Amino acid sequence: MKTLIFGDLSPTYATNPYFEQGDTDTLFTDTLSLFEGNDVNIVNLECALTDSDKIIKKFGPALKACPNTANVLKSIGVDYCSLANNHIFDYGIKGMEDTFMALKSADITYTGFGDNYQDARKNLVIEKDGEKLCFVAVCEHEYSYATNDRMGARGYDEYDTIEDIRKAKEENDCVIVIYHGGKEHCRYPSPRLRKICHAMVNNGADAILCQHSHCIGCYEKYNDSHILYGQGNFHFVKGVNGNPPESWNTLLAVKYDTVSKKIEFIPINNTDNGITLSKGELKDRIMREFEQRNASLLDGTWKDGWHKFCMEMKAQYESVIARALLEENPDLNRQRFAHYLDCEAHLDVFRELFPSWNDTNEK
Repeated sequence: MKTLIFGDLSPTYATNPYFEQGDTDTLFTDTLSLFEGNDVNIVNLECALTDSDKIIKKFGPALKACPNTANVLKSIGVDYCSLANNHIFDYGIKGMEDTFMALKSADITYTGFGDNYQDARKNLVIEKDGEKLCFVAVCEHEYSYATNDRMGARGYDEYDTIEDIRKAKEENDCVIVIYHGGKEHCRYPSPRLRKICHAMVNNGADAILCQHSHCIGCYEKYNDSHILYGQGNFHFVKGVNGNPPESWNTLLAVKYDTVSKKIEFIPINNTDNGITLSKGELKDRIMREFEQRNASLLDGTWKDGWHKFCMEMKAQYESVIARALLEENPDLNRQRFAHYLDCEAHLDVFRELFPSWNDTNEK
């Protein structure tokens, strides 16, 4: 099957009016051609489709968009979406009820969400011409994830997810993992993330696309499978504060042929109100820098890029630790620390910033 896979979609103050109006030309410009001729078009819906104003307790922004977003996606050819991310439950049960209704009305099938953790572990299987393609969509633990007694997104588990992938490969011809995780704004994987992606490949994943970082990362071919550590957004123009880093504004569309196993990366960049195919020098620069980062996975220098990023975040992480036990605003400060402990990506940074003596003892 010919698949087109995109990253994070979340209409913003700059684009939500165009989603309400159904103005696909402004929103997608010449990228509309990418959706033609594919068997599967799938995106990551990283917001609730609701008019509710009731936000769950959390740190960070709460994301929502107009319910007509689902109709817009359907009109450009999107038939499937992943809900396995850290923002889908931002508006609680009401927000999800509205989201389900919008997706059902638009005839869009979703994956990566369930009534509880076990229910969320259901895969998306697509059959065509005797071929079975399976999507396993999971996210790291940063709000929104399902628990044993609450609905939510399909959280990654180092044991269960590996088992799910292995079983999926036994029952299907191709397995694609959409992994919503990794450190935001970092173009390199953490050592943990690279290790688990290798493990997922070793247990049957044919391709792994890591999303959530909001920037283009790096790619490697490992044991004849494809791993992309950072796809960038799909449609998240100007972010939540209107002043995102430069890396926010470029992204990759991924075309993957499940029969030939060929993968193609198509560079795209944001406009004021939408996205467009990258051209000229910008296109060349995006791909040149992408290939340079890819090479770093081969020569080991990706670790330097990861370490440098973590060091730039050091003051923020030290502050979270220092304030955790202050008497001033104890609930707020302790909850922020608890959030960092809960999330795999934050723990990755902690481990890089604070190595134990065992990591530095003589060799």
